[in-house]
Amino acid sequence: MRVILAFLTLLLSAPSHAQVPPSESEISDYTGLLAAAAAGDPRQVVTIIDAGSSPNQHDAYGRTPLHIAAFAGHLEVMRVLVAAGADPNALEKGRYDVVTIAAVADDVPTLVLSLELGASPANITSVYDGTALIAAAHLGHTEVVQVLIEAGAPLDHVNNIGWTAVIEAIVLGDGRSAHTDTLKALVDAGADVNLADRQGNTPLMLATAHGYIEMMRLLRAAGAH
Repeated sequence: MRVILAFLTLLLSAPSHAQVPPSESEISDYTGLLAAAAAGDPRQVVTIIDAGSSPNQHDAYGRTPLHIAAFAGHLEVMRVLVAAGADPNALEKGRYDVVTIAAVADDVPTLVLSLELGASPANITSVYDGTALIAAAHLGHTEVVQVLIEAGAPLDHVNNIGWTAVIEAIVLGDGRSAHTDTLKALVDAGADVNLADRQGNTPLMLATAHGYIEMMRLLRAAGAH
């Protein structure tokens, strides 16, 4: 019970923040390169950049054309922008990069391309000082987690709430197959199964408190205590 209460207290005290894709009204107000990126028009993107427009300009929320293209899954536009000098690791106002944008959206093609274009899976993103891996684990996006692991994402990064990807897969998951498979991918990759939260609760303690039997089995098999 103390574990559950500690978790609820921490969750309720955490700031509420999420990614903010450009709204329809913002997109309608875009001009030039921002409009071309939103429209998914790579030829127009090239034309505008060749005319002297910066590929790293941004809208009022700090979204670059690359962020805008990533939100929309415009892969060819992303390729053209990075080839023209767009920063693949830029952060927008909410401190999200294209890797985390793709990870949260469960958009594997955009994620894979982002990594190929030089975006780092180790970027510290969001107001939580997290990573794309933590965000994907939170949401139970198993394939995304596997791609990030293969790309060298830090397995044991601790965000400013005191949680790792392993912990988020447990406490922010539902114990069903998606989050259990996500936890298994992390465990199989060598994530620390005994790294506790700030209250001293280990992943096994948290899984036990939630009654997640299969997660408990996975953790014990990996040496959790």
